Amino acid sequence: MGDRAAKDALFDGLAEVAKALGSGRRAEIVDVLAQGERSVEEIAGELDQSVANTSHHLRALARAGLVTTRRDGTRIHYRVASDRVAELWAAVRDVAEAHGAGFEKLAAAYLGDRDGIDTVDRAELAARLRDRTLVVLDVRPEAEFTAGHIAGARSVPITELRKHLKALPADSQVVAYCRGPYCVYADEAVRELRKRGFHAARLEDGFPEWRRAGLPVAAGA
Repeated sequence: MGDRAAKDALFDGLAEVAKALGSGRRAEIVDVLAQGERSVEEIAGELDQSVANTSHHLRALARAGLVTTRRDGTRIHYRVASDRVAELWAAVRDVAEAHGAGFEKLAAAYLGDRDGIDTVDRAELAARLRDRTLVVLDVRPEAEFTAGHIAGARSVPITELRKHLKALPADSQVVAYCRGPYCVYADEAVRELRKRGFHAARLEDGFPEWRRAGLPVAAGA
């Protein structure tokens, strides 16, 4: 029989990882960092939080070993500690979707009505990447595109979509993608594109899931 106190300490240590994700803001930070490395200031902007408050959450994630840092002059950049952290976040989302009480209503309140939004699965998109009639739009912020994106995708941040519409071939099919299944950017892009007469759909999930599936990716602008 093992020592009870030692076992308690072990499981308390394991629970520290879960505890680090026990805040909506920290969970959102992991969701952002699953896209690629970001500075404290960039993360704060994404969360609409102060730098001080964001730094507090980042320190908690770092203590739990979920994120690591890199210093560039006076700026500190954060990234997830490994792909396993992104997988953990995806697993939390999956469990919440399958078993979370009231989660469906929470998702619907944020995402809105998705009935008119067609989706494309990863296998279908991967098979069509060389199709010249297909345009793939990465509608995440440019910094996330630069950190990594689907091979052949164009960077068109959702805030700049309208000014890029004239450059899209009128007869093309457009697939937009963003951070994952609960990211609204791709939904907003599809709605706008369909309103302008384009045949548009969104990727079923997002870039992190595409990368973890071992599908073609590229980095840089």
